Amino acid sequence: MGKTIIEKIFYEHLIDKKEPVTPGSIVWINIDYKTARDFGGANVVNNLQTSFTGDLVSDKERTMFTFDCVAPAKTIPYAVNQHVCRQFARKEGLKVYDVDAGIGSHIIIDSYAKPGMTIVGTDSHFNIMGALNCFGQGMGDVDIAYIWKTGRTWFEVPPSVKLTVKGKRGKDISAKDMVLFMLRKFGSRKLLGKVVEIYGPEIEKLTLDERVTVASMGTEMGVISLMIPTKGLNVKGSVEADADAVYESVYEIDLADLKEPQVSAPPYPHNVVDISSLKGKKVDTVFIGSCTNGRYSDFEETAKIVKGRKIVTNGFIVPSTKEIYGRLLKDGIIEILFDAGFVIANPGCGGCASGQIGMTGDGEVIVSTSNRNFKGKQGNGEVHLASPQTAAMSALKGEISGF
Repeated sequence: MGKTIIEKIFYEHLIDKKEPVTPGSIVWINIDYKTARDFGGANVVNNLQTSFTGDLVSDKERTMFTFDCVAPAKTIPYAVNQHVCRQFARKEGLKVYDVDAGIGSHIIIDSYAKPGMTIVGTDSHFNIMGALNCFGQGMGDVDIAYIWKTGRTWFEVPPSVKLTVKGKRGKDISAKDMVLFMLRKFGSRKLLGKVVEIYGPEIEKLTLDERVTVASMGTEMGVISLMIPTKGLNVKGSVEADADAVYESVYEIDLADLKEPQVSAPPYPHNVVDISSLKGKKVDTVFIGSCTNGRYSDFEETAKIVKGRKIVTNGFIVPSTKEIYGRLLKDGIIEILFDAGFVIANPGCGGCASGQIGMTGDGEVIVSTSNRNFKGKQGNGEVHLASPQTAAMSALKGEISGF
């Protein structure tokens, strides 16, 4: 019987190759890269120091801290937690991607991840690694501490689902619109606990930036991972499902049904509607960034829309990594965004994680390129999730707007 992508990845990482890799079975696997961020990192350190003796980190070359939730620290507790991690890293000889580096998952994708790897972190959106056909998983600080100590963990093999995306996307339809459309179709429970392999001609055309956008919202769909095969990307290696792989379910969606940009209205990510249904909705603030839309091309597209114009709302720009920020500077995109009226922050999660920029007050309406819109995630306001293109147009017009 053939194997799905996740079954192949798990098999290659098995500690005991005699273990069956079938849905529902428990397997022990080796983990390639292990991370902890500023949120939860200090707890990982505490768990290691209080629960274990001897060498506390088994694979120091592939274990690291990434500070991104609140970077730089805006509160004393965050400052304390970050420095606890720094001190531990100095003692153990671990890499720290400090407050200047950006979002940890993006650093891993750009610098370390290769198709077929297993990667964990204290980030609930670590299944974003599916963008490169990796198994990524966000886990609690106790589990992460154990993995740092041993280099391994157990998982229950999840069932796999095959999703084929038919048709062509329209010229004004972004990758964010595509994944919001998927969320609209499946909600947060229909694919709960599954690994979803996504196929189709338009999927193969997606750039890495676009795949990051799609994979990053797997958490909101309730899936273990949105796994995107690397066909169409210029990367070495791939993990492909066998022709006779067995799927729990097989689905199709047709992009012909996606006729206009999508917006997720509060209070839930799966509350997705056509943008036309929100026409005229006044907007106070726009946030462009996060692990979902903090890539170079997201800001490049924003700059194309706002060049030579002025936004009429508050606007916040937060690149996902230092490298992306540097490219934006060198290419003049930061200047275009600045001249348009945006506030531009250092790399990180920004408002998405209640961080250093982009919080909302009571009654404030924000269009955000983030991945969650429940109250408190980005302040007390009304968060509408959308693409950078929709966010940029809304910032120019002062109301939710597409092209």
